[in-house]
Amino acid sequence: MSKHRFHGRFEATGRACSWPGCDDAGEFRAPGGRPSGFDGPGDYRWFCLDHVRQFNSGYDYFDGMSSEEIFHAQSPLHGWAETTRAFRPDAGVDDVPRWADFSDPLEAISARARAHVRERREQMRAQASGFTPDEQRALTALGLDVDADRKGLRRRYTELVRRFHPDHNGGDRSHETRLQQVVDAYQLLRRATAFA
Repeated sequence: MSKHRFHGRFEATGRACSWPGCDDAGEFRAPGGRPSGFDGPGDYRWFCLDHVRQFNSGYDYFDGMSSEEIFHAQSPLHGWAETTRAFRPDAGVDDVPRWADFSDPLEAISARARAHVRERREQMRAQASGFTPDEQRALTALGLDVDADRKGLRRRYTELVRRFHPDHNGGDRSHETRLQQVVDAYQLLRRATAFA
């Protein structure tokens, strides 16, 4: 390839332009026909600059597809319905690697996956309890679980105010930011419908 490869030009290596009646060098690649049932570009055609521009101006990826095939190809889930070989139950046969066969000694993958599953379970539990996302964050700020009641909320608020308020810490104002978070969280939660 030449230095022009980033512009789509490939050095001619004896390829002639595929356009009927053109004898110029075929330096630009264009998609060819797709074999039936094949999800890929198929064979390439090679054109000169003028003819690749003409080809591109009239190219239709969906040409020859039924309306159902077009709808399926435009779906964001296109290609995800089929199980790839590496994840099928019979993977590992004929020297094809399986996901379960990979070693993860530092738990770089599995630890993240477990944390994601744990976080998702907590979110689902919180949603089932009737708390909004802001109220869930407020519960976390107070260190409360989603099954807390109004009495538990008030007790936890009192405990945290005593811990962080300067009047109870000999005038130490280093916890003012945390105290403000506690107050804001309590003000939001005391009006929450889940505590009604």
